[in-house]
Amino acid sequence: MAKAIRIHQTGGPEAMKWEEVAVGRPGAGEVRVRNTAVGLNYIDVYHRAGVYPLTGFPLVLGREGAGVVEETGEGVTAVKAGDRVGYVDPIGSYAEVRFMPANRLVKLPDGISEKTAAAVMLKGITAQYLIRSTYRVQSGETILVHAAAGGVGVLLCQWARHLGAIVIGTVGSEAKAELARANGCHHVIVYTKENFVERVKQITHGAGVPVVYDSVGKDTFEGSLDCLRPLGMLVSFGQASGKIPPFDVGTLQAKGSLYLTRPTMVHYVAKDADLQQRAAEVFDVILKGAVKVKVKQEYALKDAAQAHRDLEARKTTGSTVLIP
Repeated sequence: MAKAIRIHQTGGPEAMKWEEVAVGRPGAGEVRVRNTAVGLNYIDVYHRAGVYPLTGFPLVLGREGAGVVEETGEGVTAVKAGDRVGYVDPIGSYAEVRFMPANRLVKLPDGISEKTAAAVMLKGITAQYLIRSTYRVQSGETILVHAAAGGVGVLLCQWARHLGAIVIGTVGSEAKAELARANGCHHVIVYTKENFVERVKQITHGAGVPVVYDSVGKDTFEGSLDCLRPLGMLVSFGQASGKIPPFDVGTLQAKGSLYLTRPTMVHYVAKDADLQQRAAEVFDVILKGAVKVKVKQEYALKDAAQAHRDLEARKTTGSTVLIP
C-alpha cells in the first residue's frame, strides 16, 4: 500500500483526503514510479473545485511530478528500474507511488534535480510552447506578461529576456515586483497601484505590444486587448481571477484586427516526440543558466490542502513542490 491525496467529490481544500491506495505491478507499456517531488499548479485547484470537470471519483489530483522508476511492465525499453524521470499528465501525481505510461516519461539529465523537474515539467513546458510556438517571441520585441511573479510567469520572463525581448510584467504587490525584476522583467507594473494599460502605452510610446500572455483571466481581459498593437495576439492561458465572460468577437476587429488564442498543453505535447523535444529545450535553458528555477515553497504531500489554500490566497510565489 501507499498513500495519496484523493478527492471523492469536487469542493474546497477540505475535499482533499490523505488515503491509502493499492499498489500493484505495472501492466504492459507501464512503469511504476516512486515520486520524490510533485508539482503544485493552479490547474490543480480548478480540478479540485470542478471548474475543469473530471470523472472517475475517487481520483488522485496532480499533473506533474518526478521520481525514480521502481519497476517496468512488459515491452518497456525506453526506461529501466533506477532511472530518474519526470512527467506531466495523465493526472494522478499527488501520490507516493503511481503508474505511468512509459512513453510519457522523460529521463532527467545530469544537473536537473527531481525537485527542479517537478517544478518545471508543466510550467516549463507551458512557458516553452507559449513563447516558442503559440507566439514566437523575437529579439527586440516588447511583450507583456501578467502574473509575472507566478510559477509560469517567472519562467516566461526569464526566457523571453534570454531571447532578447523587452519584458513588461504585472504583479499585485511590491514584494512580487522585486521578484519579477529579479526574474527578467525590465518594467514592472503593480496593478493595484497603477493602470497597467496606461503604463504599457507609456512604455511603448503609444504603440502597444505584439503579444500579451494572460493567465489572470476575467480581471485583465479587456485591458489586455487594449495593450495590443494592431494585429497583436492575446494569449489567454489561465483564469486565476475567474472565467472570461462572453464577448462580441467584433471587438477584435475594432481594436486592431487582433488575434485571441486559448492554448492548452495537451495539444502541444500530444505526440511523444513533441513532449521529449519541448522538455529537452526546457532542461537545456536551465542547464545553460538562462532560466533559473527556484522552488520557493515546499509542503509535505500530506499537507496539500494547505498548499492549495495558500495558492488560492496568492501567498505563494514562483514554484511550489509537494514532498511525499
